Amino acid sequence: MKMNSKVKRTALDEKLDSYRRQGYIVPPKNIIKNEKQIEAIKKSAVINTAILDHVAEHIKEGMTTLEIDEMVYRFTKEHDATPAPLNYHGFPKSVCISINQEVCHGIPSKDRVLQNGDIVNVDVSTIYHGYFSDASRMFIIGEASEEAKKVVEVARECMQKGIEQVKPWGLLGDVGAAINAHAKAHGYSVVREIGGHGVGLAFHEDPYVSHVSKAGTGMLLVPGMIFTIEPMVNVGTARVKEDKKNGWTIYTADGKLSAQWESMVLVTETGYEILTC
Repeated sequence: MKMNSKVKRTALDEKLDSYRRQGYIVPPKNIIKNEKQIEAIKKSAVINTAILDHVAEHIKEGMTTLEIDEMVYRFTKEHDATPAPLNYHGFPKSVCISINQEVCHGIPSKDRVLQNGDIVNVDVSTIYHGYFSDASRMFIIGEASEEAKKVVEVARECMQKGIEQVKPWGLLGDVGAAINAHAKAHGYSVVREIGGHGVGLAFHEDPYVSHVSKAGTGMLLVPGMIFTIEPMVNVGTARVKEDKKNGWTIYTADGKLSAQWESMVLVTETGYEILTC
């Protein structure tokens, strides 16, 4: 019997085709999650948030970043999950911990001790039953300078400004435009080379989420898309440099402070849902 080669088209297919014909950048269907996938990703996200809550309860002056890494590993395994960063392209630890002028991808070490006044980004990513989640928070150790406290807060506001731009059938470029405008209004800059990313079925998926994009540009936002918004806000220049020895850690080029918050966001039929924080 000859099989019908035509695949049944859905209302979503028709709508995506309509936008495509108008010249929009339409997401591929494989990054639009279905209900079953979304529910599984949410379970991973619950664990990821719980890990950051656990860190928040225990992080303190005098603790080494290796101790935080070990705490994250234990808590993750106790919840039948796996730290996504561990051995990812050779990354040697379970969590990224970046301090002061470190922008991202700081490697935990027994020699790195948290000091009074430090601002610390703890970036946690989790695999649970094959589904991925991701988020980071800033922590202030003891009494930090006014500048340090300000950049931490502005970075959080930048993330929220970006999240507020997420809406079905909107454009991804609006997210980065809102973030960049808010940072600039406070005299800060936003890292250009590193952005957010799709997540859920893999650690890093499309789309790439620029935090310095132009409003009214970029990929169409479709219900079922999940991605991170994670602006890295610098006190000085937006330029960064990589640690040549470990090949991972990114620093501000001028040695000034940087802060970052990250949430994972689902595009819904009516707006957005924050999955990790």
